[in-house]
Amino acid sequence: MTPHPPPPPKLRTAPLAPPFHIVLVEPEIPPNTGSIARTCAATNTPLHLVGPLGFRLDEHSIRRAGLDYWHLVQVQQHAALDDFERAQVRIAADAGLSEAPRLHYFSGDAEQSYLDAPFAPGDALVFGKESVGLPRALLDANRERVWGIPMSGGVRSLNLSNAVSIVLFEALRRCGALGPTFRG
Repeated sequence: MTPHPPPPPKLRTAPLAPPFHIVLVEPEIPPNTGSIARTCAATNTPLHLVGPLGFRLDEHSIRRAGLDYWHLVQVQQHAALDDFERAQVRIAADAGLSEAPRLHYFSGDAEQSYLDAPFAPGDALVFGKESVGLPRALLDANRERVWGIPMSGGVRSLNLSNAVSIVLFEALRRCGALGPTFRG
């Protein structure tokens, strides 16, 4: 058996510190969560799964969508969004930060573009379930921090995995985390 040659170097960048946090509230579709987990692995971004999930984390379909990168993702589960927020306050205090990261909420019904969001390292990017998004009461209570992705076409919304990737990479770009680059 002939050994495979090592893969060629890939374009890399240093991880952002503190990292952004991706928060999925009640995700329903395993392949979406698997794809988001792969994006999180590629960007050293912790993934938080909140509330009841529409699947089990050990299902074959979610592992297949995330390929073999699950060991590279910091996945945490929280029973409710309040539990996530309390955990973030503790993490911030342990790191000597004066306040917990800000939460940015994303919705297809937003009135503000994510391109105008004041992203900062350590912020949490919160996305709702595929079928209905985030709860209306949560969005109404946080209107100044609800962002959407502008679209010119007639679709109702983007795929959750695509939306997370678009927002996360823009936040990383804006914070200078995509450069300088190197091959490694």
